[in-house]
Amino acid sequence: MSELASYPDYPFSPKRFDRGKGIGLSYLDEGPAEADPVLMLHGNPSWSYYWRHLVAGLRDGYRCIVPDHIGMGLSDKPDDSAYTYTLQSRVDDLDRLVASLGLTRKITLAVHDWGGMVGFAWALRNPERIARLVILNTASFPLPKTKKLPWQIALGRIPLLGAVLIRGFNFFARGAADLGVLRSIPPASRKALLAPYDSWTNRRALHRFVQDIPLKPDDAAWSLVQQAEKQLPNYRDCPAFIGWGLQDFVFDQDFLAHFVKDLPSATQKIYGDAGHYVLEDKHEDLVPAIRQFLDRHPIG
Repeated sequence: MSELASYPDYPFSPKRFDRGKGIGLSYLDEGPAEADPVLMLHGNPSWSYYWRHLVAGLRDGYRCIVPDHIGMGLSDKPDDSAYTYTLQSRVDDLDRLVASLGLTRKITLAVHDWGGMVGFAWALRNPERIARLVILNTASFPLPKTKKLPWQIALGRIPLLGAVLIRGFNFFARGAADLGVLRSIPPASRKALLAPYDSWTNRRALHRFVQDIPLKPDDAAWSLVQQAEKQLPNYRDCPAFIGWGLQDFVFDQDFLAHFVKDLPSATQKIYGDAGHYVLEDKHEDLVPAIRQFLDRHPIG
C-alpha cells in the first residue's frame, strides 16, 4: 500500500513546487483549472490533511489549492542552514507558489490556526486578489491583551525544554490531536494527521513555528502581524465566513470577538461543542455551510 493510500479521506494527488534552493513544497491542486480558486492554509501542527473534507466538498466546482508549509506535511523538511523558519519565509513561499500557478481569477482565502497569520500577511501584498474569506479558529493579529499565552505553548518556547517536548516527545502534535477536538479523531485519521512528524528532524518546523509566535515588538513576526491587524477592517465589505469551535483553549472567544468586531457582516457558524480542530469535530455540518456560503457569493 502506498503512503498516500494510508491516509483516510485523502484521495488526492499532491504536486510539488520548488520554492528555491531545491526545496520542494507539496501542495494539492484539486478541481477544475478554470474554476474559482480557494486557497486553504493550515497551521501548526497540522498539514493539508486537515482540509481534506473541505477539498472533497468543493472540488467538483472550485479549484482547491492547499499547500503544506515547508517542514510540514509532505513538503521537504530542510535544516536551519537551508531554510529560515519564519512567518516572512512562509509568506514568500506562498507568493511564489501562487505566482507559479498563473491564477487569473480572484481568490477565496481559507485559513486555520497559523494559516491566518500566513494568509493575511500574504494578503497585505495582494489585497486586490482577495474575493472572499473563510476563517476557522485562527488570528490575523497579535495575542489579545486580555489573554496570556497558554502554558502548553509557553513551555515550547523555553530553551532546551521546548525542543525536548516538541521535537523529542512530539508533545505539541499529539496534544493538538487529542486536546484540539471534542470528538475523538478516528485512529487511522489521527495517525495520518501525525504521520509527517515521526522524528526529531521532522518536527523541526513545529518547534520553529512556536518560537516564531510574536509576543512583543522586537519579535521577528511582530511587524507583519501588526500590519495584518490594521488591514483586517478593510475586508468589512468582503464576503466572509467565520466557523469557530468555542472549546479552543488557544484561539478562544477573545480571538473570535476580534474577527466579529472587524467583520460584522460575516456569516457565522459558531459551535459550543467543537474545539480547535473545528473541521474534525464538525465537518459534516461545516463543509456544506461553507459550500453554501461560496455559492451565495459568486465572484464577479
